[in-house]
Amino acid sequence: MIKNYIKTAYRSLLKNKGFTILNVLGLSLGLASCLLIIFYVVDELSYDRYNTKADRIYRVNEDLKLGENNVLYAVCMPPLAQALKNDFPYVENTVRIKRNGSKHVKKGGINILENNIAFADPSLFDVFTLPMINGSPATALVEPNSVVLTESTAKKYFNNTNVVGKTLTFEDNILYKVTGVIRDIPVQSHFNFDFFISMSTFPDSRSTEWLRSDYNTYVLLKDATDHKKLEAALPAFLNRHSGQEMQTQLKMSMAAFEKGGSFFRLNLTPLTDIHLKSNRSGELGPNSTIQYVYVFSAIALFILLIACVNFMNLSTARSANRAREVGVRKVLGSSKKYLIAQFLTESILVTLVATIIAFITAIALLPAFNQLSGKEIAINSQTLSWLIPVLLVIVLVVGAMAGSYPAFYLSAFQPIDVLKGKLSAGFKGSGLRSFLVVMQFSISIFLIVGTLVIYNQLNYIQTKNLGYNRNQVLIVQNTFELNNQANVFKQEIKQLPGVENATLTGFLPTSQWKNTSIFFKDASFDQKKALFPQTWEVDEDYIKTLDMKMAAGRSFSNQMLTDSSGIILNEAAAKFLGLKDPLNKPLYRSNGGKQDISNSKEYHIIGVVKDFNFSSLRDVISPVVLVLAHNTGALSIRVNTKNLPALLSQIKDKWRSISPGVQMNFSFMDQDFDASYRAEQRVGTIFVVFTTLAIIIACLGLFGLAAYAAEQRTKEIGIRKILGASIGAIAGMLSFDFIKLVFIAILISLPLGWFLMNKWLQQFAYRVNIQWWVLVLAGFIAIFIAFITISFQSVKAAIANPADSLRSE
Repeated sequence: MIKNYIKTAYRSLLKNKGFTILNVLGLSLGLASCLLIIFYVVDELSYDRYNTKADRIYRVNEDLKLGENNVLYAVCMPPLAQALKNDFPYVENTVRIKRNGSKHVKKGGINILENNIAFADPSLFDVFTLPMINGSPATALVEPNSVVLTESTAKKYFNNTNVVGKTLTFEDNILYKVTGVIRDIPVQSHFNFDFFISMSTFPDSRSTEWLRSDYNTYVLLKDATDHKKLEAALPAFLNRHSGQEMQTQLKMSMAAFEKGGSFFRLNLTPLTDIHLKSNRSGELGPNSTIQYVYVFSAIALFILLIACVNFMNLSTARSANRAREVGVRKVLGSSKKYLIAQFLTESILVTLVATIIAFITAIALLPAFNQLSGKEIAINSQTLSWLIPVLLVIVLVVGAMAGSYPAFYLSAFQPIDVLKGKLSAGFKGSGLRSFLVVMQFSISIFLIVGTLVIYNQLNYIQTKNLGYNRNQVLIVQNTFELNNQANVFKQEIKQLPGVENATLTGFLPTSQWKNTSIFFKDASFDQKKALFPQTWEVDEDYIKTLDMKMAAGRSFSNQMLTDSSGIILNEAAAKFLGLKDPLNKPLYRSNGGKQDISNSKEYHIIGVVKDFNFSSLRDVISPVVLVLAHNTGALSIRVNTKNLPALLSQIKDKWRSISPGVQMNFSFMDQDFDASYRAEQRVGTIFVVFTTLAIIIACLGLFGLAAYAAEQRTKEIGIRKILGASIGAIAGMLSFDFIKLVFIAILISLPLGWFLMNKWLQQFAYRVNIQWWVLVLAGFIAIFIAFITISFQSVKAAIANPADSLRSE
């Protein structure tokens, strides 16, 4: 029986090639889009799950509130890890990781700049699943000046992985012994380092300070449920270990500190939540957000619904052609359940073919999708182990769901009616089909609104006045490599033709350099009057080079000796302190740890710079304090030349003359800025691509319904033409029913789109408002696309010869 169903279904589908092609095209396009989005979502959700103990690993975080200042840290105190292991028997192990910044590593006679270097405790390989292919995991990071390399890094420097016992030279004079080689860390990891240096190499790691946070700290629990017990015990634990230090430095107990409205707390984040649910200061790498997973999952569901609706509509569109077949089958004794089984078999067969085509299409498009999304998704045996069952479920569920309505609809025809030519009431008689069209276009219009809003927001980010000029600024990285010659390099660069100015500091609006200090309005050190700003060390050329504007006062000057104790606030800092006239007012800076006020220095305010964006536009501009100091992190050069390659060559020559063995690395500030918003740009592009696909799929459904309506009203159209109706009038009559449904979809989707996209924009502190023309444009695009789609069938029906449709009457 099943074989007969399949054979009959195959013949029927082959007989109606146009219908079959449209159905397979719509379904395969929808399923291919869904598969690509599923790959993206699964990749996002799989971060850090390669760790076999992932369910028992938690990162310890620090939350600090001082007065009105709130800061969330992903880093903690140096002695925390060992104390947790000592105090809690259900903590199996702990490990600390500390980023080591950028270092030059010698290969032959060349120094290569490496950015992915970290210090780590010996327990790293017990907590995380980092398989070692050479060396001993238990001892690899025990001795000082030991380093463990990833497989690709070992091959990069030694051309093989059998390198245990060999040495690497860092910064021309520091030797590290290679004690292990591990497999490359999976891309789906919240950290991805190439070098792990033994923590014992770093003297600060032995610090016993509890009021300073520098180390990403992880705990491995003996049981996954123990995290609740540990989190509940952390307040008393922290008070026990830091109480004496707080009393010494803050001159108060933890209870008094909290009574004043401040707090200092520890909490836990599950390892698998870090990538999508953590955005703290001190993260080991850029994280994503769970919102993108929700958004793309919704888009996948929308596209799948539209594709299924198309299947229903295209199947009912050919009902007139199959009505007599159903009538004859019923007269010959075929029961309703066998007819339903026959039509469902056709549906599942079409879905199977569409799924195979969709899978092949998704695999073919995966490299382009990876480039678009910034992913490195690959199809391997592990992927296929879950993908094949998912595809089989999709075939059965989508086939049954998409074919259910046509199957029950066609099998319900009464044989006496269909054999007399009395078919269904037509398009107007089906409320379900009207609902499906409204649903399709509501989704499509919502996606159009979303696309326009995202595009406008991204454009706003690119063109917003940031408070500084990022154009024509060349950044020479890591000028600290020049040691005491860094300032000489700056002065020589300033003399070059085409250079307007230069500033020597690593603290830039587009850099990852961050530093915080505590300032107080007076010497009472009242925590309610505390300011916890970004504190940047800059030189006298900083404001001018970055083209920042002063709101009051002046910039630093090397002619003013008192500027060594002068500071410049941004407007946000001045407002936070409630200073209407901040010039020459004193501020007292804590010179100890973040919470240490036992040592302080008095500064006086010499100027207020207009607010400038230095973090994501998702965040409100926070207080910044600029202090005059010698910082050699980078040299930012404002250029004004038409021959940039020649100027760049001169700068490289100057670098080589001072440091011949070290490679110069550079970037442009505008490119660094764009890179910080690359995630949003990628999301916007992906949104546009899948919105376009959703609209195309919806139009296929509308095309099928237009064909269905014209087919059902063939005789009516013939009579109207005989009675003198024009082609335009008939085309308009056929189009009106559909355009009316699109208008209903507009009324539903525009308010919903406005509301949800406004919610999305709330995550940006600086954002566009959704203008009325965005909603109007979205509605116009929907109507235009629908009209073009419908017009083809309407005009085709209107110009048909009425004699052909009325010949049987």
